[in-house]
Amino acid sequence: MDWGKQNRISSIIKPDTGKTVMLAVDHGYFMGPTSGLEKLDEAVNPLIPYADTLMLTRGALRYYIDPGVRIPITLRVSGGTSILNKEAMLHEGIVCNVEDAIRLNASCVAFSILVGAEYERDTILAFTEVIDEATAYGIPILCVTAVGREMARDARYMGLASRMGAELGADIIKTYYVPGFDKVVESCPVPVVIAGGKKIPEKAALEIARNAIDSGAIGVDMGRNIFQSTSPVGMIQAVRAVVHKGASVKEGLEIFKSVRDKEAGKAIKAKAKPKKARAKK
Repeated sequence: MDWGKQNRISSIIKPDTGKTVMLAVDHGYFMGPTSGLEKLDEAVNPLIPYADTLMLTRGALRYYIDPGVRIPITLRVSGGTSILNKEAMLHEGIVCNVEDAIRLNASCVAFSILVGAEYERDTILAFTEVIDEATAYGIPILCVTAVGREMARDARYMGLASRMGAELGADIIKTYYVPGFDKVVESCPVPVVIAGGKKIPEKAALEIARNAIDSGAIGVDMGRNIFQSTSPVGMIQAVRAVVHKGASVKEGLEIFKSVRDKEAGKAIKAKAKPKKARAKK
């Protein structure tokens, strides 16, 4: 691995902890205006100080994110279907070339493969095209793994997809936390982060993050469980404490509740503050 790629990876996976908190806000490319991201800039800006990298599409980056922001970008470069296409969900191809990723100063590119579906080969071959191009420029590649509907989300299939992604040339694997997750990590030669998945209660999301780190994951790539939380800022701070500081679920939950309660108190004070009377002409 050359110096440029190592440098880019070190901006995402923090050298002092060997861990990362990735903030995934790339949902719009197939889900449209996802709940919580209707106004992406307003949702994301308060969270950026607590994230190690921002994962999103080139359109979202250009339209919503201030170029002055100092955060590494993980750019989504795969797409092709929407949530309306139930039969071919994640039948993805290349939707952004690496040259444009470089123009956008991306530190990493992300591509989804679907293992076990009839169009598995399409996603994998497109993925390897991205690997060839990104490697030529020293850009790290994040492989987002998914499996076909008939395949259970278990250690066997997550391990299969993760190992395939790594052997094809990915530098980082994103997959789901499952029972026996340590086996997935042990059989994968590159760092593994877990996907946050659908919105679940804050305690449950922190438990998954804690268990994944304890099983060998180097971080999380969490989206809906942060920006759809009742306190997104509180939740990302809690996740960060679990990932980087080794906080327990209880400690993380206390951080979340503390921030949430402070926000609620400020909102009440703001409503109670009397409006200044207009001066008479």
